[in-house]
Amino acid sequence: MTPEPVSVGIVGLGGIAAHHAEILTDHDADLVGGVDIDETARGEFTAEWAVPTHERLEPLLDAAEAIFVTTPNKYHEEYATAALAAGCDVLIEKPLAHTLDSAKRIAAAAADAEGFCMVGFNNRFAAPIDVLTSYRAAGRFGEITHVEANYVRRRGIPGRGSWFTSKAVAGGGAMIDLGVHAIDLTLSVLDFPEITEVSATTRAAFGTREEYTYLHMWGDDEGPDAFDVEDAASAFIRTADDRTISLEVAWATNRPRTDEFVFRGTDAGAIYDRKADSLTLYEADTAGQEHLTETTVETRDSNTHAAEVGSFLQHVRQGKAPTTNTVEQGVAVQRVIDAIYRSADASHAVGVE
Repeated sequence: MTPEPVSVGIVGLGGIAAHHAEILTDHDADLVGGVDIDETARGEFTAEWAVPTHERLEPLLDAAEAIFVTTPNKYHEEYATAALAAGCDVLIEKPLAHTLDSAKRIAAAAADAEGFCMVGFNNRFAAPIDVLTSYRAAGRFGEITHVEANYVRRRGIPGRGSWFTSKAVAGGGAMIDLGVHAIDLTLSVLDFPEITEVSATTRAAFGTREEYTYLHMWGDDEGPDAFDVEDAASAFIRTADDRTISLEVAWATNRPRTDEFVFRGTDAGAIYDRKADSLTLYEADTAGQEHLTETTVETRDSNTHAAEVGSFLQHVRQGKAPTTNTVEQGVAVQRVIDAIYRSADASHAVGVE
């Protein structure tokens, strides 16, 4: 028998909400409504998807089994905790929250709820990452001792004057927008080791300029007065078992874009290129003659957001919390982000809290 469609409501009706709504049409799900404080956003969403929209959350909770929270970061807690208290399962777009304290409160609400909370780290669902993680679990890499994690744009500030560039609303800039993906992807491949020390620097070298040269911008450019976050960050992260992570994140730089994650293991290594969705393995052997090999791993194309939504809906149907993209893992990522910002402010290494 075909399972009953999951009824889903979306809170925060911007661009990512439309993306999720489109994905839901390809799954066993019914989009039953949306919530946004902006009347124009509500009207546009209703016109496109033919569902009721509301200014407040309560009417949606009466109609939905599951809630997607796609608001600006500051408002994740408000809507997620209310949805969890009402018995709904919740998918929160990354990051879990705008601050560590807010993330902890969401986790506490999820621990007391009948439903579950999943965090939208979509890159976990890339096919090459499935392969990489499986090889790591099977011991092919030996011990992964160091990861170089890069999420760098040449010009990619997402709209000076949008909520993305407001520290009060977003919680930070390039680090909490892009770096959250890089940290989560790295920690998940390493199976979430204990982090003991973080040393970091953040910079605002481009967004604060009167003249910011760019070719494309996601939102409007309201100028430097509407920019009070970092546009780049560099960090060095140490684990309890002396593994290390070097992290480079930027919205804007004078260098080529890079989305490479380099994994260095004692028996083998790998490079995952997130933009190209490609994986290459680097190994050495003595069979026949001593030799080095580079192996290109070919997979089916990854639709990571679709796979993420599919996994979430499957767990809703099963009434079972997922073991990946958990709220606890979201808090672990948020702890590292918090440490990066504290280290940058203090100009020395700090521990995680």
